[in-house]
Amino acid sequence: MHAWCWEEYYFGWRVKIPVFEAGGVGSLSRRLSVLVVVFGCLLPSLVEGHGSTGHGLTGQGAGGRSSQPNILFILTDDQRFDATGYAGHPIVKTPNIDAIAHDGVRFSEAFVTTPICAASRASILTGSYERRHKFTFGTPPISAELCGESYPALLKAAGYKTGLVGKFGVSVAEGQAKNMFDLLSPIGYPFLKKMPNGDLRHIDQIATDRALQFIEQCPQNQPFCLSVWFNSPHAEDGEFDRLYPWPKTVDGWYEDASIPVPSLEQEKIFQNEPPFLQRAMNRIRWFWQFDTQEKYVKNVRSYYRMISGIDFEIGRLRAELKARHLDENTVIVFMSDNGYFLGERGFSGKWVHYEQSLRVPMVIMDPRLPEERRGKSISNTALNIDIAPTVLELAGIKTPTGMQGKSLMPLITARKPSGANPAGTTLSWRKEFFCEHLLVDKDIPQWEGVRGERYVYARYFGQSPAYEFLHDLKSDPLELKNLVGNHSYKKVLDQMRQRNIQLKRENDGEYSIEKFPLLPKKNGQQ
Repeated sequence: MHAWCWEEYYFGWRVKIPVFEAGGVGSLSRRLSVLVVVFGCLLPSLVEGHGSTGHGLTGQGAGGRSSQPNILFILTDDQRFDATGYAGHPIVKTPNIDAIAHDGVRFSEAFVTTPICAASRASILTGSYERRHKFTFGTPPISAELCGESYPALLKAAGYKTGLVGKFGVSVAEGQAKNMFDLLSPIGYPFLKKMPNGDLRHIDQIATDRALQFIEQCPQNQPFCLSVWFNSPHAEDGEFDRLYPWPKTVDGWYEDASIPVPSLEQEKIFQNEPPFLQRAMNRIRWFWQFDTQEKYVKNVRSYYRMISGIDFEIGRLRAELKARHLDENTVIVFMSDNGYFLGERGFSGKWVHYEQSLRVPMVIMDPRLPEERRGKSISNTALNIDIAPTVLELAGIKTPTGMQGKSLMPLITARKPSGANPAGTTLSWRKEFFCEHLLVDKDIPQWEGVRGERYVYARYFGQSPAYEFLHDLKSDPLELKNLVGNHSYKKVLDQMRQRNIQLKRENDGEYSIEKFPLLPKKNGQQ
């Protein structure tokens, strides 16, 4: 039996947690203990059965468990919308994610409103567009006001035990983390961390270890909301020999798999992009990862292994819920923070307005759902900003008026939302959404736009003059033709321009550096 300790900071209290492992990586016994003494006081949130939370829980279910549902929110990083078994991928194996989709509801048209991890995660937490929360790389933290309206803060205030382990990916106003989480345990790169016993352990496995401990320590009379935000399958940028490090659990997977060339990889498609996209970060990262057949095959196989590695960890989480008889009262939410190019268009990464960048996998499994609603695929547009209001409705908490997303529960349960036409036979739902990318970076162009059921409009306002795209998804689902100069689409272009202006006005108006300030640059920073 091996043992090691990891250190965590529980809002200024340093904790050493011994972990005992028998039989190698992946068979963690979870016989964990925590003893924290600070100025002669025990840290009460780590003592199982600590007592009443004082938040007026609504009652208990069988075995003393709370009747409110537990919520397990699993978020991946850079996972494509099609990179799961349930989506029909011919290579990637994800049996545990597939089982969640089989027992739940999957959203086939799920998107993020900003395709980059920092801004998207802020949108997920706050239910707000980037233009409202104003957070991405290089900006001040998410404001105290919006932190107070985030789903973790509202659930914690309502009596939930809240935790987040893995890649947090945002910064919050001073003092707000403790109002949002009972446990915030961020884990950063490198992917393979050396343990005190000399073994290497993947950070997704470590995130699961900590998640299992959190579940183990939750009092029976208190519901929990645990966000497990995995770092994979994001690349370990700069580690060119091993850009996509996978855990040992999937060693050798896909080694013999034939990796087809990416769709839309023809040089003429890349050459059709405007010059500013041809030299943008998407192309820079392509040279890192995919510019030779050997690199492409190696890195795609590794990317797929990372996804299957996540799936293995999800299996561990579900097994723990079942062992503790929590599986029948725990809602599972699964999605990715943005999409990803695997060589399409001569690109890698995300950041731009095309579907590969914006579209993500999304599944919600509520074990209380009637049998006839399980396994459904819903084609209504679902967004990352819908997660917060959905989680709040699941917990029976009123959604703040400022949240811009919509609860997905009417779609999941097939009921009409409040205010729907009683005579109507279908739900009233969004037909389009606003999307944007406001990061200030010389290699990532800023843009804003509208994606509808048929038309996609994007305006790269950082270019001079602004550069526009218009795509007709009906005649051109691959978004290969820019119709801005096509006179037959002039009316459509004018309509999409006006819709973009209207949605901007509803979301704090025109972008400016005054409205979206940056953090001061450090000494020597250019």
